[in-house]
Order: sequence, then structure tokens, then C-alpha cells
Amino acid sequence: MSRARARLSIFGRLARQLLNPSAWRRRKPEAPQSILVLHHLLLGDTLMLTPLLARIAARYPQARRNLSCPTALAPLYAGQPFGFTALPWNPRQGDIASILAAAPFDLVIIPTENRYSPLARALSQWVLGFADDTPHWKNWLLDEARPFPDAPAAFGDFCADLIEGPAQHYQATDWPLPAAAPFSAPSTPYAVLHLGASSPLKYWPSERWAALADWLAAQGTTPVWSAGARETALVTAADPKGRFASYAGQLDLAQLARLFSGAGLIVCPDTGVAHLARIVGTPTVALFGPGSSLISGAGEYWATSPFTAVSIEIACRNQTNTFRRHRDWIQRCSRSFGEQPTQCAEARCMQGITLEHVKTACSAYLAR
Repeated sequence: MSRARARLSIFGRLARQLLNPSAWRRRKPEAPQSILVLHHLLLGDTLMLTPLLARIAARYPQARRNLSCPTALAPLYAGQPFGFTALPWNPRQGDIASILAAAPFDLVIIPTENRYSPLARALSQWVLGFADDTPHWKNWLLDEARPFPDAPAAFGDFCADLIEGPAQHYQATDWPLPAAAPFSAPSTPYAVLHLGASSPLKYWPSERWAALADWLAAQGTTPVWSAGARETALVTAADPKGRFASYAGQLDLAQLARLFSGAGLIVCPDTGVAHLARIVGTPTVALFGPGSSLISGAGEYWATSPFTAVSIEIACRNQTNTFRRHRDWIQRCSRSFGEQPTQCAEARCMQGITLEHVKTACSAYLAR
């Protein structure tokens, strides 16, 4: 289905619903039998929705539970963590077949982008999300718009609060790892050093990665390199002689999860794989540069998990918005890399994280 045909299908369903007078007398289901968490986020943000999935499973154990997600991420949910079935889709290409096949839903929860509210309204009895998305038309079709939090909180925690229920804590056994194609795993004990990130402003200097690898080897833990398929040059810069094994660009997500699960330690920037490491339960040291270690950190749900955020105070982490909502407590930087006045030409926040900062964080896990 093309993007245009997908939009016509959605708005056709929505128009038929809105032209029916009874459609305006919508009632919130007390015990929904079918639930969809509707989003199209990147890896890290998707995995940070885990507290919401756990809360839904605890509150509505009888419900058929679905999670929409980018097609590339669906294999991570093959084991149906918290009873959720992944519905892979690509709204930019009009690929909504999996969602249409699973509809209708009693309850659709939109944790971030309310631009999907027309689809949610067309396919459900009740639509729940956060208020204050911009432009304002995105909020019109929500049946229930909860206020965005005014107090500091981790992203996963405040998304979970869309559903009432007691606080929970993650256990690695909550998430069955997906099957993965065979690959040659390193001998234990080993540590995975993942160098890639979503922006050059999250790169840690290559000479520090090299020094960290040498230090880990001296501690009796073999370092191995990891990065995305387009980031292999980062590994080459850190280890030009190829002294340590590299998995950069060689593994899919299921294999990467298996590599992480066998490691004794993972060190990486604040990027999607940091949250994958947290899912598999491996001790993780995450280097936070422009991102917020509050919003993307452990929060309450992962408070008992082995996760350490390393960050420094820096004045330019001063933007107060996330997902187009503004709150004074939000302190992050979403500037792009470049020379323009609105951009950032160097990652001073990452450069300020010293080798000693990272070694100290790693030492606590190596001592175990």
C-alpha cells in the first residue's frame, strides 16, 4: 500500500466513524480486551517504553497486547516480552497492514507523537496520550489527554504513568531473548565497547577508547569492538592495528543482544544499544554527552539494574524540550553537528568525560 492509499484508508475509516452520531458517545473501556501501544520510534526510545509495557501487562493481564514498532526492531520482541506482540510498520511508506490486521482495539496508547491519533481514533474505542503536542491539531482526536509531567522523571517512568498501577522494577528474566543466527562469540570474560551513536556529538575520542581497551585487557577482561555498519571507521581509528576483535557492522539486533548477554561489561555512548544492554541485564556504563542522563537514565523502573550514567555538567545542555513538549526541568541538547550558529561544532560534553571517569565506573562492575 502506498503512503497516499494508506492515508486515504485511514481517513476514510475516520470519516465514516465521525459521521456516525454514536461515534461521538465514546466510553473509556474498564477492562479492555485489546490494546495497542502506537509509535514509530528509534531503538533507544522504543526500549525505554518497557516500563509502560510492564504496567499494561500487570493492569490488564487478560488483554491482547500489541506494540507497533519499526520493522527492523520487531525481531527483538519475538519472545513476546510482557505478552506483547510486535506489529512492524512503516508509516512513511504507507505500510500499515500489520496494524489493520490486528484491529480493532479497545484502547490505543500513544506515548509520544500524537500525529498518529487519526489512525488510533479510526481503529479504536478509546485513545490515550499526552497533551501539548504541537501543532495543536495533533491533540484533537485524543479521547484522554494526560498532562505532560511537571516534575523531573525518566522517559520510561512517565510513559508508564499513563496507566495507573504500583511501581515495578525490571528483571532481565522479563525479556526472553530472540533466537539469533550463529556467530563466533568471544571467550569470556569480555567487555563490549560500542563506539557508534546517532550523532557525532555523542562520539567519545578514539584515543580514550584505545586507552580504555588497554586498561580492560590489563584487568583480565578482553575488550571487543562494536559499532554500526556505517561506523566501522570509528573502530579503525581506535584500534588501527586490529589488536582486538571487532564485530562492527557484522551483527543484526538479535545477534547483538546475544553478544551483549554474554559480556561482563558494556561501555557505550548514550544511544540505542545502551538500552539494549539494559534489557539483557549486562552491567553497562553509558557516556552521556548532549542527552539527559535523567530522561534517558535508569529512573525508578531500572533502579535496581546494573547501569551507570557518566556525565559532566555543561552549560549548553540547556534546551527544555523533548517530543515537542516544553518543561523547565528538561535539560538536554538536541543541536546537530555543524558550524552554523544553531549547531555545535565539537562535542565538548563528550570530551569532558575523562578516561578516569569511565575507568572508575567500570571498576565497580569488574570488582564483582
